Amino acid sequence: MVLLRKLFAVLVLMVATQAHAEVVAGRDYKLLNPAQPTASGSKVEILEFFFYGCSHCYHLHGPLSKWEKTMPKDVGLQFVPVIFRDTWEPMARTFYALESIGQREKLHNDLFEAWNVYNTDLSDEAKITAFVAKRGVDKAKFGAAYNSFSLQSKVARSTQLVQSFGIRGTPTIAVDGKYIITGLEPADTIRVLDEVIKIARKERQANKR
Repeated sequence: MVLLRKLFAVLVLMVATQAHAEVVAGRDYKLLNPAQPTASGSKVEILEFFFYGCSHCYHLHGPLSKWEKTMPKDVGLQFVPVIFRDTWEPMARTFYALESIGQREKLHNDLFEAWNVYNTDLSDEAKITAFVAKRGVDKAKFGAAYNSFSLQSKVARSTQLVQSFGIRGTPTIAVDGKYIITGLEPADTIRVLDEVIKIARKERQANKR
């Protein structure tokens, strides 16, 4: 009798684990309608819509950064800074300015921590410039990039993507222009992301036939 109970308990655990591992549309991710075009070519496109001052984005930042280092070779990850209000625009401009001068990866974590750990005031260009300069970024290069016409185009493109994908909160991850992952804990986000990538990959392969 005791043995039967143990076997039953193991069986229940196995079923529960399998159910947890399987991702379900409407529960773990949403289908985007209409689907949006991608710019990643042959790679499965991953877009993370984020804001440096978002605490949920900060908590996802570590696990996503770790995942990025070992993500499949047929996957491309891009970050899209979200501007839900005018006060968010300086950080979007900061992201693109740093990216254009090759300093984004160096300061990406510092910017998250500045907002979410140290409550640093990064509300305008002067404060942001002082912040990045202390971390080795050339003031002149950063300023030129921050105020460039090409950067304004990137900010406009970011706003367009937010509207096209119907983004309502951060962080939100879009997979291949068709699948939306949001509102999950960081570990679940990564788990679901891995499974949805498999779905997107199979769909791409099927479309080639």
